[in-house]
Amino acid sequence: MLDRHAVALLRPLVTAAAQTLARAGVGANAITLLGFAIGLGAALAIALGAFLTGAALILLSRLCDALDGAVARQSRATDAGGFLDIALDFVFYASIPLAFALAVPPANALPAAVLLAAFIGTSSSFLAFATFAAKRGMASLDWPDKSLYFLGGLTEATETLAVFLAMCLWPQHFAPLAYGFAVLCAITTASRIRWGWRAFQ
Repeated sequence: MLDRHAVALLRPLVTAAAQTLARAGVGANAITLLGFAIGLGAALAIALGAFLTGAALILLSRLCDALDGAVARQSRATDAGGFLDIALDFVFYASIPLAFALAVPPANALPAAVLLAAFIGTSSSFLAFATFAAKRGMASLDWPDKSLYFLGGLTEATETLAVFLAMCLWPQHFAPLAYGFAVLCAITTASRIRWGWRAFQ
C-alpha cells in the first residue's frame, strides 16, 4: 500500500547511487547477493538477541534491495537477475520471523509460525497472479520497471519493513505485532485471490 509513495520519495537518491555504482562496475547481481547475505546476518543477530544490530542490518539489506534493480536499469536488466532478486527476497522475509522464534522460543514460536503461514498466503497469491498475468501478456502500468507483474495490497515491502523494525525495537511485543501483521497479510491474500479470480475468468 505504501510502496508507491516510498519509491517516489527515494527514487532520486537511489538513482544517483545506482549511477555511481554502475560507473564503478558494480553489478546488480552482486548487490542482490550482498543484500541477501546482510539480511541473513540480520536474522542471525536477532536469533542471538542482538535486536538493534538486526534492525540496522535489515535497513542495510533493504537498501541493497532498492539498489540492485536501479543498477540493473543502468545497463540491462535480465530475467535471471530478476528471478534471483525475487527468490532471495522471499527467503529473507521468512528468515526474520524464524529468527525471533529462535531468540525466544516459548513466547515467539507460535506467533512466528502464524506470521510465516500468512507470508505463504501473500507470496503464493502474488506469484500465482504474476504467473498467469505473464501467460496472458498483461503488463503492470503502476510498476513498469518490475521483472514481473507486481500486484499490490495492504501489506507490501514498506509495511513489512516497518513491522520488522518495530519488532526489533520492541522485541517484547513481538507476539502482538506478529499476530496483527498476520491479519493484515490475510486481508491482502484474500484481496489478491479476489482480484485474480476476477481478472482471469
